[in-house]
Amino acid sequence: MITCYAVLHYVGHPFAGWQRQASQRTVQGEIEGVLERLAGQRVVTHAAGRTDAGVHALGQVVSFKIPAKWKPADLHRALNALLPKEIWVAEVGPAPAGFHARRDAASRRYRYVVGCDPASRSPFRHPFEWALGVPLDPQALAEAAAALPGEHDFRAFSAAGQPKRHYRCKILLAQWEARANGEGFIFTIEADRFLHRMVRFLVGTMVDAARGRRPPSDIARLLNSDSNAEASPPAPPQGLYFIGARYPKLGKDLGL
Repeated sequence: MITCYAVLHYVGHPFAGWQRQASQRTVQGEIEGVLERLAGQRVVTHAAGRTDAGVHALGQVVSFKIPAKWKPADLHRALNALLPKEIWVAEVGPAPAGFHARRDAASRRYRYVVGCDPASRSPFRHPFEWALGVPLDPQALAEAAAALPGEHDFRAFSAAGQPKRHYRCKILLAQWEARANGEGFIFTIEADRFLHRMVRFLVGTMVDAARGRRPPSDIARLLNSDSNAEASPPAPPQGLYFIGARYPKLGKDLGL
């Protein structure tokens, strides 16, 4: 057996998230089903990040073991021939023995897309962004995001009911940029780890600040809170994309 990685693109709305579930269609279930067919035995995959239902990926990294007869180029072609149309494999490569897409990731990056113009409600756009359809204050967005870089406790921006060993994450990048033609904004965030729904809670709270519903300084204040009760509702999943991860063990970044 050899260890490989694959970089996946997928549309999130047909799936109940990444993680395999007994009674629902998931990305992991589709990938492992095809790999089992090719390997002639059960293949377990590990993803850099477990995306929720409706969340997309432009650089999801997956690791797995496969019989040595499969060369990466041949496996790449076979996967794209057999996977459903909602999933596309951008790259397959060899990895060192023991490589694990989640444990070996030094950081992960996400992108969130917000649509502020009326055309964001177009059927060709709203499945892939938050079709907000109202203007946002770019200065408020920038001020809110400026509080994020560094290491903080993000308990106030995580889903309740899932106890963690700790809630600290180190944010390496957090920035908003305007889209062309007044279409809205894109938020990019990179961290060593993310909590469940953390990016969506952050975006929902920052967007409320940019709509004048709360002060941008609330982000910094909530970083000292031990509850998510005061955070805004999480932004919808269809605007969120897993972009890629950094792997010192491979000597390269994947998907970024």
